Amino acid sequence: MKALADLRLFVLAARLGSLSAAARQLDISPAVASAAIKRLEAELDTRLFVRSTRALRATAEGERFLAHAHEALRALDEGVQTLRGEGAELRGELRISAPSDLGRHVLLPWLDAFQQAHPALQLRLYLSDRIADIYRQPVDVALRYGPPPDSSLVALPIHADNRRVLVASPAYLARAGAPSHPEALRDHNCLRFMLADDLHTQWRFTAADGKPLAVAVDGDRVSDDGDAVRRWALAGHGIAYKSWLDVAEDVAAARLQLLCADWSGEPSPLHLISPDRRLIGPAVHRLRGFLVDRCRALGAPPPSHRGPARPAMG
Repeated sequence: MKALADLRLFVLAARLGSLSAAARQLDISPAVASAAIKRLEAELDTRLFVRSTRALRATAEGERFLAHAHEALRALDEGVQTLRGEGAELRGELRISAPSDLGRHVLLPWLDAFQQAHPALQLRLYLSDRIADIYRQPVDVALRYGPPPDSSLVALPIHADNRRVLVASPAYLARAGAPSHPEALRDHNCLRFMLADDLHTQWRFTAADGKPLAVAVDGDRVSDDGDAVRRWALAGHGIAYKSWLDVAEDVAAARLQLLCADWSGEPSPLHLISPDRRLIGPAVHRLRGFLVDRCRALGAPPPSHRGPARPAMG
């Protein structure tokens, strides 16, 4: 299937920015790779790359065709995997977007294990806490906290019971004391998170009897990166209001301590989101099952009661 091989070479060369690097990875000579690209350009009657002695970049026409080439190869790989059955080896590329803290602290080692189980699968990971337009972002799926921002998106639950929890380091608590009630947060240095231009200054909780409580918090540190907020908490700079998934291992290792654990924090369910159900192939289904198992192993955040607090996206 020479045309298919040419298409794979084109996609790989565009990703690597080098035709010779793509040739080495595919174990073909640079001359064969160059002939393949020329053959594809002749077939399409358009120039796909601008070449120089140091770099290779796609033309405007090449960029437009690249999206269709990705989709064609993905659909073909999915079809092959479907024919081979659920136990078939996963192949192709899976592009994932994830929040900063979850991605760096939790997801990276999990994906190492997932890829070790599926060595023929290529992973591309994008980490950011910004709310990206998943229709424009070059990803297959995105891991996101909170309800999907668009009802037309496909959302697969990963950890529906995830919630925010109050945490601080032993060093901070030894210096400033532990709040016995969420209202006492007003007397503490609170490490705040900012999503886009929305500064998260109201921390919401639910009592055991279902009564909601919103506390206005303040502090000397704000970041739009969840990983930075967690690192500040670990360093003893204040109290953080974090997703349980982000800090569960820190709590288990006593690097952070839970505070006001008899109050329920804001729901922060984790979903695997896709712009199109056609992108949810065997690789996505297996990744989802893998992530569900890993999240289940971390357990549910305390306390056991659940209230009607507003879901959180950050």
